[in-house]
Amino acid sequence: MNNNIVNEREIALFALIDIIERNGYNNIVLRKTLSQNNDLKPFQKAFITEIVNGTLRNLIHLDYIIDQFSKTKTPKIRPIILNILRISVYQIKFMDKVPHSAVCNEAVNLAKKNGFIGLSGFVNGVLRNITRNIDNIPYPNYEKEPEKYIEIMYSMPMWIVKYFKSFLGLEETAAICKSFLNTPEITACVNTLKTTANELIKTLENEDIIALQSNTRNAIKLKNTSDLTKLESFKKGLFHIMDESSMKAAETLNPKPFDKVLDICSAPGGKSFYMAYMMENKGKIIANDIHEHKIQLIHESAERLGINIIETKFSDASIYNSEFEEMDCVLLDAPCSGLGLMRKKPDIKHTKTFDDIIELAALQKKMLENASKYVKNGGKLLYSTCTISKRENEDNIAWFSENFDFELVENFYQFPHTHNTDGFFVALFTRKG
Repeated sequence: MNNNIVNEREIALFALIDIIERNGYNNIVLRKTLSQNNDLKPFQKAFITEIVNGTLRNLIHLDYIIDQFSKTKTPKIRPIILNILRISVYQIKFMDKVPHSAVCNEAVNLAKKNGFIGLSGFVNGVLRNITRNIDNIPYPNYEKEPEKYIEIMYSMPMWIVKYFKSFLGLEETAAICKSFLNTPEITACVNTLKTTANELIKTLENEDIIALQSNTRNAIKLKNTSDLTKLESFKKGLFHIMDESSMKAAETLNPKPFDKVLDICSAPGGKSFYMAYMMENKGKIIANDIHEHKIQLIHESAERLGINIIETKFSDASIYNSEFEEMDCVLLDAPCSGLGLMRKKPDIKHTKTFDDIIELAALQKKMLENASKYVKNGGKLLYSTCTISKRENEDNIAWFSENFDFELVENFYQFPHTHNTDGFFVALFTRKG
């Protein structure tokens, strides 16, 4: 028996249990899990990450398959057994290079090892049956039950399917939900204070990283990555990691050298860093956040990147602060439901509710009203979120436009299926007068 294979699956199993049963964040749990098992080779870490994130992305689909072949339905199966079945069905259905027999054998071993010898036969029987019938599973018909089809095939909770459909329409909803099953690419934002895109690509290639110029001018797509923080190019501050959608938000605000800029919900700081590059490290950026430990991380990253125009502040963005008045540019990347991040954070599918959206939309209005007070006459205010949500986006900017002395210049979404970015919303205003 290959102990490494057993070890990898068991590590993945307990990471998944931490996320699903104990409401852990998948990115935090995975980072902690992999760091605690630092003797794992890169391909083993990739295997564990694939099982955990792939299972989370396809959770509803996997439970649907299990329910087709188990007399005991998923809500009544013991959590550890259910999650053994889930990671196993994921491998059978979606990981072509993994032998089905190995998946079944290791699942049985996991059940026995964790004190469920009596249920090992159940695990074996369900998985063998699924393996035999994996290409003949009856699924909902898109034409007859489009919402049910999207829910099962793209593993999207029905409330999100219905919500997206209410303002995007059926076809766009289907395309977006399908795109959230894809693994996102890693994007580096080029530190133009120190290098250029072409120079950085060459540098990264010398460090055995596949680096490709993206459509966004200062964005580079990275492949063949492991721990980027160990690269010399990272240590020298030649780039920071940032999704292109966030880069687009900063570019839309377009601060100039010597501007006075407020990034009111700044952590982890990516937009402030990119704006500093755009400003040629001239002027002033106040990077504000409510989490003190995140402010320290912004300090450390700014130092690594060679940025000296960022001043950090600890303040609640929903409460007025007179220190922030008369800004040329204010960026409010508001706390949101995160429904645009489901490629990177598939746990969001299973933790957010519509009640969260209602609560967040009210908070966002408070923050927008507060942020508006800091913009000088003729100055710019940018509102952005990493969510696809009419209540948090279109409805909020309509309310703001009607009630405040600002002109809406432009607003737009970026979608995973059309832009290959996070789902992101941007609205740019200018203050009248």
